[in-house]
Amino acid sequence: MHSLDTYAADKIQRLEAASLMRRLRPTRRTAGAFVERDGRRLLSFSCNDYLGLSQHPAVKAAAQAAVETYGAGSGASRLVTGDTPLLSELETRLARLKGTQACVVFGSGYLANTGVIPTFAGKGDIVLVDELAHACIWAGAQLSGARILPFAHNDTDHLAALLAEHRSSARHALVATDGVFSMDGDIAPLDWLSAVCEANDAWLLSDDAHGVGVLAHGRGSAALFPEAQIPFQMGTLSKALGAYGGYLCGSQAVVDLLKTRARTLVYTTGLPPAAAAAALAALDIVEGDPALTALPLAKARAFTQAVGLPAATSPIVPVIIGEAQDALDASRALEAEGFLVVAIRPPTVAAGAARLRIAFSAEHPDAEVARLAQLVKPYVKARP
Repeated sequence: MHSLDTYAADKIQRLEAASLMRRLRPTRRTAGAFVERDGRRLLSFSCNDYLGLSQHPAVKAAAQAAVETYGAGSGASRLVTGDTPLLSELETRLARLKGTQACVVFGSGYLANTGVIPTFAGKGDIVLVDELAHACIWAGAQLSGARILPFAHNDTDHLAALLAEHRSSARHALVATDGVFSMDGDIAPLDWLSAVCEANDAWLLSDDAHGVGVLAHGRGSAALFPEAQIPFQMGTLSKALGAYGGYLCGSQAVVDLLKTRARTLVYTTGLPPAAAAAALAALDIVEGDPALTALPLAKARAFTQAVGLPAATSPIVPVIIGEAQDALDASRALEAEGFLVVAIRPPTVAAGAARLRIAFSAEHPDAEVARLAQLVKPYVKARP
């Protein structure tokens, strides 16, 4: 056996022993939040398609029409020939939704954060990151070459103390957080974070991947804090908007610099036309149906009330199990009852904090939400 294979096999064995090995499972998603997996039809509480728009007829029709008009792919980097007309239209719409001067669309949310942060931070700068921020924020910070300073989750006092100690020795300071935290479902105190940043000449980046489309009539978590100054408003098209891609909304100057210097935009193929068209159709629905955007949170709150958890603040509700194998066992028990609720294990979450991450969709039947609550309630009561 080649030494590389020996290394990989040893790592796999260790992951298996710790119940941390991950494997892909082909899954066909259908309308109504259902999936087909291993020959079974399951109601999914693990998709981030919070409004069901990936299956919406108007969204699918827009994607199909774009393929006929523009082709399947964009063909090149946006700065070469891959900047299809749909992308500028999409950027205008996103900037309007987020209340900013301009927007730039990336190939994914991961590419957005790993492009934005290194463009505005480097050697001699500091990047302060919420300890529970998404992996792509951490990756962007690491790629920047700046000094990285983690701060305690949603702890503005800790952030202020770190800035008081380190800001004067740094050229620039960038503070990065999720708007809605993907594994816990809680919301960053963007008003207080903004105040701390403004007092210390630091630039605030908020990742609203799980907020846009489902909070504040679809405008996202930043709109919950209208006085907050958030110069970097990042998000994705792949969750509530049901398509694919990422974006950064901000000032015209910020966006212009990103379009000429963000490596994950300059050196990668532009977003396919179908994804852009689908996102545009989804934005039409979000802006025209505020009642729809309120449903995921309403269903999440019905669930938390039924199981005895604190009221949900987003469509994401974590049920902490503890050990990885116990979380896997709980997930399998729910699958036997017809529900897909994937177990989340380290390193995505901390050791000892494996969980069921339950994501609510506008399409979940209320009766099934209630049935899931009854099945999950014993796991909630088992935690100290």
